Amino acid sequence: MFNLFNANAITQTKVESTTIIIRLMVGAVFLSEGIQKFLFPTIRGAGRFEKIGLPNPEFLGSFVGFVEIACGAMILLGLLTRLAAIPTLVIMLVAIATNKSTVLQEEGFWVMMHGSRTDWAMLLGSIYLIIKGGGKWSIDKKISK
Repeated sequence: MFNLFNANAITQTKVESTTIIIRLMVGAVFLSEGIQKFLFPTIRGAGRFEKIGLPNPEFLGSFVGFVEIACGAMILLGLLTRLAAIPTLVIMLVAIATNKSTVLQEEGFWVMMHGSRTDWAMLLGSIYLIIKGGGKWSIDKKISK
């Protein structure tokens, strides 16, 4: 296992070449979602956060958008992958708790499961990257040599 408080351990990574598939999936989705929070703030950013009752939606929309762009890009590059995957994990936990719990209560289990398939993929992908790191084709691998 790794220690996030050890600077050398942060960039150490398993050498599986398939990790890039998870990085591409998670990184591309977060980068895209972050950009959309700025392009479509009414439906993806501040407006969405206001609709679900989160505090200070104007700040939160921009902040989350920036974090998603930064972390998505870092994950795509495999740069400090473990650290970049922590905020994406938190974002997914908050998204599931704030959005999907209401759907579960109002529309039922199967509607919630259908609507949360991307959320679960991003949550589990983020966990995978925290555990494994950036993989064989990552900047982390080059740094850790």
